[in-house]
Amino acid sequence: MLYDCRSPADRDRGIAAAIEAVKNGELVVLPTDTVYGIGADAFTPYAVKALLDAKGGRHVPPPVLIGSRHTLDGLVYSLPQAARDLVEAFWPGALTIVVEHSPSLRWDLGDTSGTVAVRMPLHPVALEVLRETGPMAVASANKTGQPAALTAEQARDQLAYSVRAYLEAGPCPDPVPSTIVDLTGEVPQVLRQGAVPLEKLRDVVPAILVGQGV
Repeated sequence: MLYDCRSPADRDRGIAAAIEAVKNGELVVLPTDTVYGIGADAFTPYAVKALLDAKGGRHVPPPVLIGSRHTLDGLVYSLPQAARDLVEAFWPGALTIVVEHSPSLRWDLGDTSGTVAVRMPLHPVALEVLRETGPMAVASANKTGQPAALTAEQARDQLAYSVRAYLEAGPCPDPVPSTIVDLTGEVPQVLRQGAVPLEKLRDVVPAILVGQGV
């Protein structure tokens, strides 16, 4: 089902349907502040597998989206000060941070070597869903190797019946991928340059470096 979240009544129905789907281990497509994402409950292994299968191609561990900064403390054993400073400056927004997750977490996102890429998106529909579902594994809502979906309808054209609920909120206003910063080493490193420019990151964490090949 595709729900047009630009209509208040459809938005309420769509968000409720998406929350129910995620809690039942099914897949949803939702808007973010970058591109549309396909998401599943991060703590349901078969749902994460279904997400990766829906995308096809080479399986890369999906990032995790959260609906509140406070959720981060429950996912991470020890959060570096640089991570706290970046989160304070750029969340919610187009910054993904890679941190060591708590060893006690019962999830299986793939071969992540004990790390997780986390982001809090700046989109009201996504945040409303995430605050009810908790952490979701979310990847771009397209088949691997195909263009990123800029609307839910474009996502449905690619993903079809593998997804239970599609939340349409219109075209992405700024479809630039998030900036990714690795905070697992002694010095923070930019793994992917994106919507948050390097100079703004260095205003907050001057020591930040750009990784090789970026």
